[in-house]
Amino acid sequence: MEARKAPVLVTGFGPFHQHKVNASWVAVQEMKKLGIKHGNEDVSLEIREIPVVYEVVSKTVPKLWEELRPRLCVHVGVSPYDQVRLERIGKNLTYVHPDVSGKTPPNGACVDGGPECIRCVFDEEVERICEVVTEKTTSQCGERVTVTESRDAGRYLCDFIYYTSLRLGSGPSVFVHVPPLGSPYSREQLAVALKNIIEALLCQLDK
Repeated sequence: MEARKAPVLVTGFGPFHQHKVNASWVAVQEMKKLGIKHGNEDVSLEIREIPVVYEVVSKTVPKLWEELRPRLCVHVGVSPYDQVRLERIGKNLTYVHPDVSGKTPPNGACVDGGPECIRCVFDEEVERICEVVTEKTTSQCGERVTVTESRDAGRYLCDFIYYTSLRLGSGPSVFVHVPPLGSPYSREQLAVALKNIIEALLCQLDK
């Protein structure tokens, strides 16, 4: 019997501030309904909703890497921009905005003594991946869905969780920002974009 291949771990965030329904978690759940294909393989997906709390991220993310040993980890969060954004860099310092529990990380850092920033393993291919995914998603959805690259994940929980995964160095990790629902994309369009991003990243890992 063929050994079960490692899953892809995908996380979204819970509610915070004005985002009573977080588009990131909605998109992740919708994407799982679509499923992920890699060649002839139906990829095993593990999805988790993460509270918008620094301490929870610091404790939960290392446990998920240890427990699941994913081949790829994709963190998803919501942003005010009207594109889907594939983040290239996680940053370590100046986390000064309180989470939903009213707290900030000690010394405003993700990891004391860690490098200021860490680039994802896909960094050199991000622009090409965005172009391919934009074209594919637009074709499938019947209207333009833009996926673009970004170098600023925002110095809040999105950046914090991204840096945490990158710093662990346990495997490839990326962060995807999605717009709020309906601004301009539906949950179904966001799910298709997220599915296509993950499938493109899995193909890249084969190269």
